[in-house]
Amino acid sequence: MPTGIHDFGSYLPGPPVPATFFFTEEELASPIAANPLFKAPTTRHHVTSERAADMIAAAARPMFDRLGTEPAGAVDLLITNVMLPDHPITGSGAETARLLGCTPHWIIDLHNGGCASFGYMLKLADTMIGSGAVRTALLCNVQNGAGQFFSQPHVRKSPYAAVAGDGCGVAYLSATGGAQLMGASVIHAPEYAPDLGLSGTRKYWEPGTEELMVSFPPDKLGDIIERGNRLVPEAVTDVCKQIGVATEDIDVLITNQPNKMFLQNWRQALGVPAERHIDSFDDYGNLYTAGVPVTFERALRAGSVADGDLVVFAGFAHAGDMASAAAVRWSG
Repeated sequence: MPTGIHDFGSYLPGPPVPATFFFTEEELASPIAANPLFKAPTTRHHVTSERAADMIAAAARPMFDRLGTEPAGAVDLLITNVMLPDHPITGSGAETARLLGCTPHWIIDLHNGGCASFGYMLKLADTMIGSGAVRTALLCNVQNGAGQFFSQPHVRKSPYAAVAGDGCGVAYLSATGGAQLMGASVIHAPEYAPDLGLSGTRKYWEPGTEELMVSFPPDKLGDIIERGNRLVPEAVTDVCKQIGVATEDIDVLITNQPNKMFLQNWRQALGVPAERHIDSFDDYGNLYTAGVPVTFERALRAGSVADGDLVVFAGFAHAGDMASAAAVRWSG
């Protein structure tokens, strides 16, 4: 029996934050602010005091209510991917299980994968369900860096900071019923991992007043953009070949939401019209790891996905060290 996806849930913290939180009106009109790589979304949401586990619980509880089931006894496998884990040692998975009142057989804090993690988690869960090791799985993606990381007084004036938003997306899978997971593809390119780091001279755990932020080597930006343009279509094309369809046959394409430039380039490369590539960037910004499940959940509630639609989820991570795609025949 193929793995089925039963439902999605999402949570967005706090009221919408306008672009003027980062820049003045004059700065927003500057050439760099108009660059498609750095153009700020209209709004985004920021974490204030919520822990990642709290965000997951807020996204998951309404989903379980809709499904008419309690998490206790209904989650064999719990996987989390959190940009800033609640605890650097224990992660967020165990606390999430405690808040939901469940005791999974497996709790995996999957720290790698970033914006490609949802497809990666789908493939991992499908493998474990297919092996008989588990029958149910809860996948949890949390972006919580905008309000805690990119909102630092000096960092928030960086052109990177204004595109980030916070949110959480979850999905519930099982070995019976649900929307059929048809195939998944994961591409690893570990040689590119060193091209993403943190700015500054101190280690992140060392004391100091220097603000740290995500950093890309300036001389590698062109290469990173090329990887991003290439990797998502490559992963999507691979999963479409697995299931014997052309990329043009995709009914709904859901990708991570880094910026408008990547979104346009991806759909053009795949031959997917703009109306079939869901764009949530202006409302939520770059949700990083949570971009795919949150965007899809909101599209579901808006009625933009019909039963029988071929849905493809895709994304690339960091500076291009991973990409993933997964195809689902939606029903539910």
